Amino acid sequence: MSPGLRVYTTAPLEDPRDAREGFRRLEEIGYDGAFSFEAKHDPFLPLVLAAEHTRTLQLGTAVAIAFARNPMNLANLAWGMQWISGGRFLLGLGSQVRPHIENRFSMPWSRPAARMRELVLALRAIFETFEGRAPLDFRGEFYRHTLMIPAFDPGPSPFGPPPVYMGGFGPRMTMAAGEVADGFLAHPFQSRASLKENVLPALSRGLERRGRSLDDFDVICPTLVVTASREEDFARVREAARKQLAFYGSTPAYRSTLDCHGWGELHVELNRLSKQGRWDDMAGLVSDEVLETIAVVGERTEIAARLRERLDGIADAVSLTHNRAPDPEQWADVVAELRT
Repeated sequence: MSPGLRVYTTAPLEDPRDAREGFRRLEEIGYDGAFSFEAKHDPFLPLVLAAEHTRTLQLGTAVAIAFARNPMNLANLAWGMQWISGGRFLLGLGSQVRPHIENRFSMPWSRPAARMRELVLALRAIFETFEGRAPLDFRGEFYRHTLMIPAFDPGPSPFGPPPVYMGGFGPRMTMAAGEVADGFLAHPFQSRASLKENVLPALSRGLERRGRSLDDFDVICPTLVVTASREEDFARVREAARKQLAFYGSTPAYRSTLDCHGWGELHVELNRLSKQGRWDDMAGLVSDEVLETIAVVGERTEIAARLRERLDGIADAVSLTHNRAPDPEQWADVVAELRT
């Protein structure tokens, strides 16, 4: 890996109004970009505030739930964010899982990888229409967009269309990202081995379908980081990461990362305990070996080098996860070292 990792993080926002100050501080620390995500609040709204209070920081959703919306709705949101941010917006999309799509959002679910692939293609067609390059005539299996009149056409953007990234975990969704997206947002429940054995081959298969390679495709790897300046903080962050890995490890869809290391039985036990609500017991099953294989763990002075080692030959960008120190400025030295 050549020097100069691009460095992102997800802004910790309990109150979306905090985006004014939170994103500005991340820009001052030196991050290349910062994400919002879809949990308690809509992920697009904080970015509007962030765009007004930053100048260079790339702003993105990691992720917005694609199937909770439709391509036209997403196209309008993304187009508006690209204008408001002055060309600094990255549209990151994820599928979520069937129970949430059907029961929380009351939206249809079927063949998620094929649906996501088509949704991104529909977005491209709508962007082309906005740019004045082609009339709107998209007819797919899941989406159909054939009507656009001047009253609803925002017209060409001075900044061009925003890039579209896909998040994913399984091989089908990952391959779809390689085929139709501008970049890929990896899942944090990955080790170096699983990224090399599972993620990169699937991306390559998708890229081959469009005559491209990994050399001209952007991969951002969110990575669990366990470090702190004080011993008591280190213990707290370490335990939080252990609980997060236990939760991920209990999910059947994420078992393949554990299987890469011969830890498939750990998933079976974590899944069993999750069904009983024994969350504290689950964290106790995540050994130091598992923690240090999936997360990047170490003294603060070691973290940049260990992140480079983790992502060497895999990605040119990292999104730091589990790095919410009481004082965010403590991360300035790590961010600066990673970027140089």
